[in-house]
Amino acid sequence: MSTRDNAAPIIIKRKKVSGGDGHHGGAWKVAYADFVTAMMAFFMLMWLLNATTEKQRKGIADYFNPTIPINRISGGGEGAFGGDSVFSEDQVAQTGMGATARAATEARQARGQNSAEDKNDTDSAKFEEIARDLEQALMGVGGESMVSEHLARHIVTRVTDEGLIVEFFDLDGVPLFSEDTAEPTRLTRDLAAMVARVFALVGNEIAVNGHTRAYPEMLRVDPVWALSMDRAEAIRTLLEEAGLDKRRIQRVTGFADRKPVDGRPMSVRNNRIEMILLRSRL
Repeated sequence: MSTRDNAAPIIIKRKKVSGGDGHHGGAWKVAYADFVTAMMAFFMLMWLLNATTEKQRKGIADYFNPTIPINRISGGGEGAFGGDSVFSEDQVAQTGMGATARAATEARQARGQNSAEDKNDTDSAKFEEIARDLEQALMGVGGESMVSEHLARHIVTRVTDEGLIVEFFDLDGVPLFSEDTAEPTRLTRDLAAMVARVFALVGNEIAVNGHTRAYPEMLRVDPVWALSMDRAEAIRTLLEEAGLDKRRIQRVTGFADRKPVDGRPMSVRNNRIEMILLRSRL
């Protein structure tokens, strides 16, 4: 018998593989799609928070709130009760379910569950309208300015959560105060008198903040705290001398060099005064 006849037969086994596992499957794609969708929704939320006002955000929230009544102020109806019902203000004062005809003033009408928030929004909108009018009167936006072009170079205005801020600042070679003192220049006296006239148009309370540039650290006595406070106090005096009611000034503060607006701590642009028309007593 030959060697070829004694050899064991060769068996080839082929295994058919169907489907996939691990990273070859499709389950990860579903999870990834869910993750991308969630991230897109998150970034849209962040964008909306940054791009909308408080009133607009409240409107968006109200849209998705099913408990808000369709009509917050209802006059009741005719008939035996003459417009009154068991849902009048005397029974359910702030649910938005009704309002009597005999007590139709805004203070007495049912205004809904969010009435306190609505009042805050109304007050905020009213203040911002007043602030815009004062800015126009001050800077002449859309009309004639109360200040000359020479004075306007030293002024910026902005509306913040605290109120309307009118900021005076030094320019190179044109300071608001005599060098390293709290003695106001003629320019500063004119600016303070002008702001006093504008602020006299409303009754809001006022705050005054003083800021200074930084000084070299080798000085034996750093004057920034005393200087910023003295300059703020000098502005308060100028406002009162210009006819502003002294009872309206609620705060005079010196911030030294702690809140610079210029990245260079010793820049003269950091020498500035802020007069704030506070969000109160509209």
